This record gives sequence, structure tokens and C-alpha cells, in this order.
Amino acid sequence: MAQEILLPRQGNSVESCIIVEWKVAPGEQVAKGDVLVEVETDKATMEVESTADGVLLKQLVAPGDDVPVLDPIAVVGEAGEEVEAAGKADESDEADDSKPSSAKPVEAAPQASAPETREARPRRRGGAKISPRARRLAETRGVDYEALSGSGPGGRIMVRDVEAAPAGTADRAAAVDRGREVGAAESRAAQPVGPAQPVSETPIKGVRKLIAARMHESIASTAQLTMDASADARAILAYRKRLKTAEPAQTRDDSINLNEISINDLVLFAISRVLPRYEALNATFSDGVIRTFGSVDLGFAVDTPKGLMVPVIRAADRRSLVGLATEAHRLATGCLEGRINPDELSGGTFTVTNLGAFGVERFTPVLNPPQVGIMGVCAVTPRPAPDGEGTIPMMGLSLTIDHQVVDGAPAARFLQSVARAISHIDLTLAE
Repeated sequence: MAQEILLPRQGNSVESCIIVEWKVAPGEQVAKGDVLVEVETDKATMEVESTADGVLLKQLVAPGDDVPVLDPIAVVGEAGEEVEAAGKADESDEADDSKPSSAKPVEAAPQASAPETREARPRRRGGAKISPRARRLAETRGVDYEALSGSGPGGRIMVRDVEAAPAGTADRAAAVDRGREVGAAESRAAQPVGPAQPVSETPIKGVRKLIAARMHESIASTAQLTMDASADARAILAYRKRLKTAEPAQTRDDSINLNEISINDLVLFAISRVLPRYEALNATFSDGVIRTFGSVDLGFAVDTPKGLMVPVIRAADRRSLVGLATEAHRLATGCLEGRINPDELSGGTFTVTNLGAFGVERFTPVLNPPQVGIMGVCAVTPRPAPDGEGTIPMMGLSLTIDHQVVDGAPAARFLQSVARAISHIDLTLAE
């Protein structure tokens, strides 16, 4: 008997996934545990396995579809078995008004002819079917849907077919007429240059959609205040140099080498040691309640091809430098490869974002709600020494707080303590 394969939950915070690529074609044999399809959450890319043995009878969703978790995505059964499911790709479009109506036709009174509009044109001049959503999209993008081949049931043209078609192929005759008119006008007088036209239009989805929503929520729901300071970077640069030239020895089989520890790892370590002394910063604020925490779950920003991700180092304040750096590298690699567990991207108590590698000297980090603090790490730049003799490498630090619940004085003291911990990294490591 045919069985529906459901899209499984991908972590507690994921509500839907985007279908990326099918790994099995209809008619192919599958077994329990075989990978059927690759999906993308709003945070990472994952594989969905079959929960039944048999033949893949039908794919109910298509690449690009945004599917809620626990919805059916495929049907597996015996070869030749009938499949009654219509499929998500077809259900996502509006009902096709080309189907004959059961109501008795009524003759309308003659009306004066009017210029034909896009809405008044036949849905499909050649007689083949096109969904209303696909037709509207084609008209918006200037796609000649008459020339398209439909991938939906019965050759029906779907939204995905229009999205894959080159734009600007519709209404060529009208375009020629308009061109003639413009040419005639230009022969009489020079025409002003019109506004720039978009080269492409990309619907926002996936990770980008999540980032957009979170950034808007952050600015709209918090009172953000940023303050800047600098830390003497001589000690941390010297310590990093010593690590870089260290023998490639490991404390455990799964630990990174000492010479793989980065400046950012050292900064994360320093912040993780300072935060427990400032519970007002190691906190969240939501639903009118401030929640402080006894340990530091430290988030750090990772720039990936799919957008910004913020994995969380659990209990960062209780990890050694090697342990913290090993976990940071594991999480960052998972983000870059799109294999991060969604639950590893939530639940942080404080966040660090580093733009120093890009030469940024000061910036305004945006809070990661419901957290009340985020530290921006900036470039190391030479500054005049206090005694006027030469320069000192200084690391910029930009702290943003939610001023609704964190006052300026404790935030300034925290920022000062972080600068001190970085300036004296050898003492911080010895604590």
C-alpha cells in the first residue's frame, strides 16, 4: 500500500523548509533510510530520508516550494500502484478557472468594446493551461507564456516555469510600436533619460528572509545604544604569534591544533570570562521579563554564502581556550557547509560579531533579540602611544545594548573590563 513521506521536523524552531533538489526520481526503488530530497530551512541545508520501502511513485512538491513541516512530500509504494494525491506543487496555485463550470451559462447583454487590457486577454492563446498565479507573474515580468512548456499536471504552466523563463519576451509588437513613437519624438527633440530599471527581481526566502525579519524585529522592538572603546592589542597579537609557531600538537583527537587558534577565538575566550561578572549583559528580555543566566551561551556571527548565521557555543565560560576554539571551528564549518543543526543556532545569551578582517574600525552591531547585548570586534589599527613615543596597535570594540533594560554605566564598565581582558590576555588565560 502506498505511503506518504512527510517532511520531518528540523529542530524545534523550524516551521517550514524549501525543497532544494530531489535525489530520487519517480519510478526508482528506495529503501528506508535512503536520501530522497535535499531541503533548506531558514538556517541550514539538510537531507530527508525515506521512511518506507518501495518505489517512489510521486513527488508531491517541486524544487523551490516552501513546505510546512509534517506535510507530505512524496508517495512510496509498489510499482504501478495508483496514486490519488494531487501534490503540493499543484495545490499551491489557485484553482484553474479554465475548467468548465457546472453552472448553466447566462447570456450577457452586449457591451461597448473597450481596449484590451492584460486582465482581459485570454489566459492561454494556444489552449493549454496556465495557473492564475503563473499568468500574473508572467505578465508582471513580461514573459511570453505562450512559448513555455508546463511542468505541472497535464502540461499546466506553473510559477516555477515562469520564474525559469527569460523576461521581456511578451508584447513584442507593442514594444516595437512604442519604439517607433520614441524614435519619432527623438527626431524632434532630445528625450530625458528615464529612471533605471531593475536588472533582476529575487523573492526573499530562506536564510535571507529570516535575517530580514530578525533585523526589522530587532530595531523595532529595542532601544539600541552603541558605545565604543579600544583595547591594547600588543599582548593578544604576541600570544597569537606564539600559537602560530607552536608545534602542531593536539590535546585530544577531536581538538584543533594550537596554531589554528585565531584572534577571534582569543576574543571570544576573553568575553566569556568577563560576562559572568556582569549578569545584566548576559541576559535576555522578552514579554516584559528580564532573564539572567548562570552560564554563558555565546553566539558568534558567521558570514556564509547563504547569509549571516549565529551559532552558539554552549557553556563557553566553562571551556578551555582549546575547547572553545574547537567548538567555534566546528560550528563555523557546519554553517559554511550548510550542515548546522538548527538547534545550534538558537538560545544564546550574548553575541559577538567580528568585522575586523575587513578593516572596519567602528560600527553599530544590531542586537540579536531577545539578547540585550552584542559586542562588535573591529580592526587593529595603530594609535599614538600615551607618551608620544611611536604608536600602539589598538583593537576597536563596539558594544550595543538594549537601553530598555541595561543602563549606560554598567555597560561601560563591562566594555572596559573586556578591553582590559584583551589587553592582558595572558592574565585572562591564567584565571
